Parts: sequence; structure tokens; C-alpha cells
Amino acid sequence: MPLKINIAEKSGKTYHLEFEGEDFNGKELNDRIEGKIIMPGLEGYEFEIAGASDNAGFTSHESVTGIGLKKIILSYEKGMKKRPKREGKWKRTDVNPRGLRLRKTVRGKVISAVIAQINLKTIKEGAKNLSEIFPDQNQSKEAKKPEGEQAAEAPAQEVPKTETPKAEPPKEEPKVESIPVAS
Repeated sequence: MPLKINIAEKSGKTYHLEFEGEDFNGKELNDRIEGKIIMPGLEGYEFEIAGASDNAGFTSHESVTGIGLKKIILSYEKGMKKRPKREGKWKRTDVNPRGLRLRKTVRGKVISAVIAQINLKTIKEGAKNLSEIFPDQNQSKEAKKPEGEQAAEAPAQEVPKTETPKAEPPKEEPKVESIPVAS
């Protein structure tokens, strides 16, 4: 199964690509990797593994060693963004109630075969900009659509309304009465 890799620039723009290979296996969160491992066009780049998640959606956490799943107590941080359904005496208006911690399942910090997505942060830039390496992702949403779709979404000219003929009520079928049969 291919890895989905998200590469974030310092400006905030993110580029997505799929990677076939096992070069990331054994790496840990916050490890630095060279760009040429991912693809030859990224030579000169250096990335840091900022985060990862597995195929079930469990995020990797720095405090868990190994590759397995573990339940840890979390406050509002990485791995815990949703509010619990029942949180006792806390008011629903509090965004992050002080002192609220929950036990959540997270994955270990070592990248393995079950990891489906890796987030990379750019540490050192290469000779080419990422926008030049990924030109198809640099376009705006309007430019990505095929020409036929752009024309279809363009505002249509006003068409004069014509009166539609009134529909006739459906004709009723004659009712057939059943006659009781004497035995």
C-alpha cells in the first residue's frame, strides 16, 4: 500500500504525493531525512518527520516507543481534538476545560508497514522551489478543472421564462363493484 506524504513549506503551503517503497520503515518521529529518498527532484531538500498516522487513523505519538498501539492519558494536544460526549460537570461552552484528560489510543513513534500517512516539515530547501517540482498542485482550484466543467459553472445568461401549460388532472378509472356470490 502506498504511503501518502504531505510536505509542508514554511509559508504554510502543503504538497501531497504518494510514495511506493519501504525507505521510511524504522525511522522515528522528529528524524531528519533527505529529499532524494522520496524522489530525485527533491535533491538538496532536508525534511523532518513531523507526524504520522496509520490506516485506522491513530496518530503516532512521541511518548510511545515502538510500533504498537497503546492507550495513554492525553490533555488537549496531538491525538485528542474532539470533545468527549459526557464530560461530567464541565460546561459545554468551555473549549478546553482545564484539567480534563482522557485516555486515548495512539500508535508508537516508529514508522512501520501499518503507517498510511506521513507529514514532513521542510528544514532545508534545495535548488528548485517545491512549486516548480509539483506544478500541478500549485494551480488554483479553477485552473485544475477541465475546460468543459469551467464553462458549465459559468453564470448562464438569463433565459426568458415561458409559461408552462397546466397539467391536466389524471383521469379516474371506473370503479368496479364486487357482487357477493351466493353459495
